[in-house]
Amino acid sequence: MGAREWDASTYDAVAAPMTTRGVDAVARLELRGDETVLDAGCGTGQVTATLLERLPRGRVIALDASERMLEVARKRLGGAAGRVSFVRADLEEPLGLESPVDAIVSTSTFHWVRDHDALFRHLAEALRPGGQLVVDCGGAGNVASILRILEDLGETDHPWTYATPEETSARLAAAGFTTFETWRSERPTPLPPEELEQYLATVVLGTHIARLGPEAGAQLARDVAARMDEPLIDYVRLNVDARR
Repeated sequence: MGAREWDASTYDAVAAPMTTRGVDAVARLELRGDETVLDAGCGTGQVTATLLERLPRGRVIALDASERMLEVARKRLGGAAGRVSFVRADLEEPLGLESPVDAIVSTSTFHWVRDHDALFRHLAEALRPGGQLVVDCGGAGNVASILRILEDLGETDHPWTYATPEETSARLAAAGFTTFETWRSERPTPLPPEELEQYLATVVLGTHIARLGPEAGAQLARDVAARMDEPLIDYVRLNVDARR
């Protein structure tokens, strides 16, 4: 999730690719409609809204490390008062929930967490026995063309953990998940050319920009965009369906 704060309003405006993948992940949840589900990395709440639609008699815990993201999510989901609560927390630390949840869904988040051993351990602690975990996040090979451009530009310090399905299966087993399936999928995502620099700066390179500062960071986004063969993000996803 990263230690930085996000430009939540801009993220919300360009979040369609993440929302699409998130809706796909929510569809994989096996729900009756009365469960309590943790949205781990809720962002601005676009996917959380879809999750609430699948829980007409249930509730959602919307968790994120960014207060700015949570502020936008609170505004979006204000009409669901009583069925959604908001928690600011770091997924590398124990989540401190009042009681175990029935399911956890997470989209476009786990690759921002450095320590995946701790991550899956804390998720298992937050799930009731038999509870379900559904994940979409960046996996091994994600944004490979952008990584090559960054290296050519001398940028080698990155905030991401892009794990393989095999590595993740081992971590799930060690954390106490009893059944699990992990797989890799390619999700190449074209963008309108006029939106490419803003998307890179907000979604992909935000941590680099926070380190470099606004002026040098904006130049980095321009340089990366200029070197890309086409306005397409070569997303590679790590998917998880697991039971504790």
